[in-house]
Amino acid sequence: MPPTVHILGAGGIGIAAAAGLVRTGWHVTMVESNAAKVAAGERDGMCIDGASAIRVPFVPFEAWRPVPNAVVLLCTKTFDNAAVLARLPATPLLVPIQNGYDPQLDALDHPCEAIASFVSACPADRPDARITRAGALHIGARREASAMQRERMAALANAIGASGLFPVHHVDDVRPYKAAKLMYNAAISPLAAGAGVDNAELLTDPLANRLFFALLLENHAILRHAGVPLARIGPFHPDVVARILRTPLLPKLMSHFFRPSLRGTYCSMAPDMGGGRTEVDAYNGHLIRLAGQGPCPINREVVAMVQRITEGRLAPGRSHLERLAQTLGMETPA
Repeated sequence: MPPTVHILGAGGIGIAAAAGLVRTGWHVTMVESNAAKVAAGERDGMCIDGASAIRVPFVPFEAWRPVPNAVVLLCTKTFDNAAVLARLPATPLLVPIQNGYDPQLDALDHPCEAIASFVSACPADRPDARITRAGALHIGARREASAMQRERMAALANAIGASGLFPVHHVDDVRPYKAAKLMYNAAISPLAAGAGVDNAELLTDPLANRLFFALLLENHAILRHAGVPLARIGPFHPDVVARILRTPLLPKLMSHFFRPSLRGTYCSMAPDMGGGRTEVDAYNGHLIRLAGQGPCPINREVVAMVQRITEGRLAPGRSHLERLAQTLGMETPA
């Protein structure tokens, strides 16, 4: 009998994962909290990159109940985890595909996790995803795993990769890949979302660029000081990125190279900014906890900036970056 998988979150990542699983014959059920998206999925199916509609059952989260032996792909945002975990009696078949670090989720004993370095966007009310930046999906163990558990991880990786939309790699240890992704996400997301700009603006606007590079270096320093292993998820290893950022003139040269691939892409925090809750604690908050008593001034001020915007329901804008820079004692170029 084909494996059964419940994908929680019919967003860009959930739909991208579903495409390969359906193609290889897995029984896929999409679980979504947005009633409009559930209705659209039931009526029209879901699609990715404009391909033919994929027809699978759509279930409202309120009506969802886990079933024995079903794999659960957790593709929601970290601030929704508590409601999901309250319905899971056991977690051996739980596979999170999330960018941030949720202490409640991290405390569980599930052996497998995945992290995406590609970017996939999806409208709020329709399950129509589009890959906006190329990358890969890494799937692997987050703790010691048995041979059978590793076989299941490999089978899941092969099934998701059947779509051919992006490379899927089964790795022995997924944690260095997730930590590397955090280094970038915790720099890109709060700054781009706070300013209300696309990701490429972090490489073109002088003020955003200065803050972005400084935050990247601080993130790298925190992870390395904490002894967290890092892996390469893009063109360069994070250690190489840090050396580039410390080399005069080289960061500006590399910005010209990467800017086109970021144009028109937006971080996952962008639609949440000003809406009352974000994943800033799962990104920058995690780095602050890792730093402990060590220095992390930019991360602390970034968290304060995001909290100020969300709690005050403020509109994103460059003025937030100007205030951030002033607080940090940085010059604020026009």
